[in-house]
Parts: sequence; C-alpha cells; structure tokens
Amino acid sequence: MPRSRYRFVGDDAPYFMTMTVNHWLPVFTRPATVQVLYDSWRWLALHEGFRLHGYVILENHLHLVAAAQDIDNLARRFKSFPARQIIDHLTAAKALRLLELLALFKRRHKTQSAHQLWEEGSHPQRIEAEVVMRQKLDYIHCNPVKRGYVDLPEHWRWSSARNYAGEPGLIDVDKDW
Repeated sequence: MPRSRYRFVGDDAPYFMTMTVNHWLPVFTRPATVQVLYDSWRWLALHEGFRLHGYVILENHLHLVAAAQDIDNLARRFKSFPARQIIDHLTAAKALRLLELLALFKRRHKTQSAHQLWEEGSHPQRIEAEVVMRQKLDYIHCNPVKRGYVDLPEHWRWSSARNYAGEPGLIDVDKDW
C-alpha cells in the first residue's frame, strides 16, 4: 500500500508539486541557495526534457508546476543534487546552527548523509485541465502575497509571476501547456 495518496501516474503531464525543507527550516533566505535550484532546473531542462511551467520559492519550501517524460525520477533527482550543493554552501558559509538542525532532524533511515535537507515526498498532483493549471499557478504566485511579503505576485523575486505578467523572470518558464 502506498504511503501517500499523492503519486505520479502516467508520463508527460504537468504536475503541481510542493517540496518542503526538513522541519520547515529557512534555507532559501540566501540568494546562493536559491541559485542552486535555478541551476538544477536549467540543467534538467537542457539535458532531461524538464519543462518548468511555474514556481515560487519561499524561505522554507517551494511549489512548482513541471512536466517531463520521467517526472517521478526527475523530481527525486532534482531534490538530491541541490541538497548536496546547498549543504556544501551552508558548510562553506559556516551556517552552523542551520547545519546542526538539518542533522538533528535527519530521519534515521537516511544513512547516505549527515544532513537531510528535504522532507520526504513532493505531493504530486497531476494537472489534466486548463482550469486546474490556472488555479495552481494562481495559488503558487499568490503565496508570497498571502504571507504579506509583497503586495503583488510579480514583486516576489523568486517566482514565475513575472514571466506570466510579461516581465523578464529569473528563469525561463514554459507557458505553453
């Protein structure tokens, strides 16, 4: 029996996903850690056919809508590679308290590393209709507004809201869905 009702089914459909930092720790308050995510998405797009349709990155989690042939495997790989890069950055930056907490909250069965950056899973929700796609993108883009961080979605630096408002974003998104 699966551990969650959230599962990837089928290939190439867009999925709404949420990826949360372990114990909701504020890892993405540093531009360098956010840049690791952008670099990973760019690499996956260039080499693996990953299509990013929308995203928002907040201090302790991110939401995205993406598609790819093997999205289940790519989602796992996306979490793995940036985790190593982010831990290395935090180590170099001497973010000792954050590293201590990422070690403290690591699950026992995670034996490959001294730290665990991500909570398990990504809660994928398959998007099969344009109305659902629009709803998910609105939810993603309004997240920083609801938190009171900005007045308008396109004012949040780490979001695809700018791309959808006709402004240049920090990463290209595929608006053809």
